[in-house]
Amino acid sequence: MSVIAEIIDTLENKIVKLFSKIKILEKNNLELRGKLTEATRIISQQSEEIEVLKKHYETLKIANSLLGSDDNKRDTKLKINSLIREIDYCIAQLSD
Repeated sequence: MSVIAEIIDTLENKIVKLFSKIKILEKNNLELRGKLTEATRIISQQSEEIEVLKKHYETLKIANSLLGSDDNKRDTKLKINSLIREIDYCIAQLSD
């Protein structure tokens, strides 16, 4: 009988250790889920910020082109031609 009692005690100890490990793993899992949620939020926020900065960059690039910067002469000409076409289109619409 003592052999069976020892086996039962050993099993009980192993079960207690397993439950302890499960609780630790569940706690770690919960912490990691929180960190993942925070990282996802930060990535989303940074993506939005990147899009805003890209729009600002394009606006500054166009403004610089319209000012006649030497670096963007081709872009300036293309933008002016585009604006002239739009104005011509508007005039044509008004004349009809």
